[in-house]
Amino acid sequence: MARMGTDADVDLARVRPADPAASAHRDADFERRLSSAFPVLHGLFHRLYGERDDALDVLAGVIADAAASWSERPTELKAADARREEDSTWYLSNAMLGGVCYVDRYGGDLAGIRARIPEFVELGLTYLHLMPLFAVPEGNSDGGYAVSSYRAVAPHLGTIDDLRDLAADLRANGISLVLDFIFNHTASDHEWARRAVAGDPAHEDFYLIFPDRTMPDAYERTVREIFPDDHAGSFVQLPDGRWIWATFHSFQWDLNYANPAVFRAMAGEMLFLANLGVDVLRMDAVAFIWKRLGTPCESLPEAHLLLQAFNAVLRIAAPSLLFKSEAIVHPDEVVEYISPAECQLSYNPLQMALTWDALATRDPRMLGQALERRHAIPDGCAWVNYVRGHDDIGWTFADEDAAELGIDGFDHRRFLNAFYVNRFPGSFARGVPFQENPRTGDARVAGTTASLAGVEAGDPHGVDRVLLAHAIALSTGGIPLVYLGDEVAQLNDYGYVDDPALADDSRWVNRPRRPADAYAARYDRDTPSGAVYAGLTRLIHVRRGTPEFAGGRLTPFDPNHPTVLAYQRPAATDGTAAPGAPGAVLCLANVGDAPATIDALTLSGFAPEAHELITDRRVSLERGIVLDPCHVAWLRVRPAEEPPRF
Repeated sequence: MARMGTDADVDLARVRPADPAASAHRDADFERRLSSAFPVLHGLFHRLYGERDDALDVLAGVIADAAASWSERPTELKAADARREEDSTWYLSNAMLGGVCYVDRYGGDLAGIRARIPEFVELGLTYLHLMPLFAVPEGNSDGGYAVSSYRAVAPHLGTIDDLRDLAADLRANGISLVLDFIFNHTASDHEWARRAVAGDPAHEDFYLIFPDRTMPDAYERTVREIFPDDHAGSFVQLPDGRWIWATFHSFQWDLNYANPAVFRAMAGEMLFLANLGVDVLRMDAVAFIWKRLGTPCESLPEAHLLLQAFNAVLRIAAPSLLFKSEAIVHPDEVVEYISPAECQLSYNPLQMALTWDALATRDPRMLGQALERRHAIPDGCAWVNYVRGHDDIGWTFADEDAAELGIDGFDHRRFLNAFYVNRFPGSFARGVPFQENPRTGDARVAGTTASLAGVEAGDPHGVDRVLLAHAIALSTGGIPLVYLGDEVAQLNDYGYVDDPALADDSRWVNRPRRPADAYAARYDRDTPSGAVYAGLTRLIHVRRGTPEFAGGRLTPFDPNHPTVLAYQRPAATDGTAAPGAPGAVLCLANVGDAPATIDALTLSGFAPEAHELITDRRVSLERGIVLDPCHVAWLRVRPAEEPPRF
C-alpha cells in the first residue's frame, strides 16, 4: 500500500494510470479537468483519510474509475458538458421550472412518464424530479428510500434502458432529469449489505457493525432517535446477535464513510447515473453521513468534506452534474450545505413552511423576516422553492426568530398543526396529521396544496391561495418546483387507508395518483382545475419573460400593511440577467381575506406609473394600489426620477 503525501502534484503522478489501456480512457478535456480538480480532491481525501495506509490506493482507484467513466460517457452528454461549461449558471435562469412526481403514481411506469412529455413541455418544465425508482426490497421500502441497487430500476417501473431512453427524450425537449441519490444508507438486502453481514473482507467495513451493545450504547448517549415507532435508538440487532447502525428504518443500514472504499463505491454509482443522463442528484439525508463518538452525528464537518470530494470527482468525469441538498434541519444548518463546491441547489424548507404560516395567520411577518434574513446564499447557487413536497410539512422556523416577533414557537406550532388538520375554528384547510403524538401535541401535516389551501373545503379563496403560494415560489429567486398534479388542483387521496402497505403512513394522502379528470378539465376555467391551471401557466409565462427573476437577488420592501408580503427583485449583476434587463420588479402578495391598500406614500419612491406584469397593464401608483384578497401583483417599477419605459 502507498501512503498519501501532502504534495498533490507528486501524488497525481502516482495515481495516473500508467498502462496504455488505461491511458486510452483519457483525452485533453479529461486531463485538463483532472489537473484542475485533483488538488482539491487530494486535499479533501487527505483530511478525510490521510491517516489510513490505503488512502492513496483508494484515491488511485477513484481516478481510474473516473477515467473509465469519461471514456464511456455518451457523446451527447459530453456535448452537454461543454455547453454548460460555457453557461455555468444555466440553472439560475428565469426560464427554469421544476416538476416532481412518483413514476408509478403519475405515469404508471417509465414509458408512461415518456408519454407525458408533451404535457410537461406545455406546462413549461425544464427540470423533472422523479421520486425514488430504483430496486427496493419487497414490502415497506420507505417510499423507495431503501435502495437494493443503484443500477437497477424497480421492475414494475421498467428497466435501466427505459430510464436511459427517458433521459434522452427529456433532454431533447429541454428538460433536465433529477433523481434521488440515497446517500446515507442502503437497503438491508443490497449486495454490499449481504456481503458485509457474511463477513466478506472487502465489504465488512462498509457498515457500522458491532458485536455487542457497548459501542451502540456509547453512540446513543448523544444521538437522537429518528423513527422511534420503528425501532429504539439508532441500531438494530442482526439475527446473529450483532448490532448494525440504522438511523432511519430497521431495513435501512447506514454506510460507513470513514472507510474510503465506501467513498469509491458510491462515487462509482454517481458516475454510472451521470452517464445515464441524470443532470441533478438530490442528496438524501446529507446531515447524517458521518459518525463520530460523543457527537449528535449530524452535520459534522466531515459531511461537508465528503460532499466537496464527490463534487470534485464529478467535475473530472461528469462536469455538468449538480447536487441538490436535502437537509431538513435548523435554518442555520440548511445554508451550510449550499455552495458551488458542495450542493449548488438546495430545497428551501423554511420558505415553504412559512408560506403556509402566512396563509393560516394572514400575517406574513415571519415569511418576510426569513426572506430578509435567510434568503441570501452564495453566488452560483439556487434555492429550490416549493409549495409542498412528497413528505409532510414540518414547522422548521427558528424559535428565536419567532420570538423577535412576539411569537412563542411551541404554541405557534401547535396552532399551525391544529389549523391545517381542521381542528381550529374557521380553518379552510383539510390536512391530515402525520406522526402525531397526543401526549406532547407534536405532529406534522400532510395534504395536497389544493386541500390545504381551501379548495377541498369549498373556500371562496381556495384557488387564489394555491396561486398565491406558487407565485411566491416563482418570484423569490431560484428554481420553482411544482408537485405535478397541483397545477390542476388535485385533492387529497384518502384511499391510502384501504391499502395495508400504506395505511400507517398518512403522507400517502398527498401522493395521489395522476388526477385524470382534473387534467381533462384543465382548460375549463369554471372548474378549480381550470382556474388553477390558467392562473399558474400565466404566472409561469410571465416569469419566463421577466429577466429580473433570474438569479436569486432579493431586496426587502416594507409595504406598511399587516397582510401584505413585499420584496423587490432587482436586475441581476452576476451575469444571469438578460442584456438590458430593465429594472426592478416589486412583488406584492396579500395573504389576507380582505382587500389591502398600499398607500401612495409607501410607493412614492417609485415613478408614478408602473407595469403590472401578470395582467400586462399600466397602473398608476399616485393614489396607491389595491390588492384583492389572496392576490399578488408583480410591478415593474423605476425610481421616481426615471421616466417610465414599457
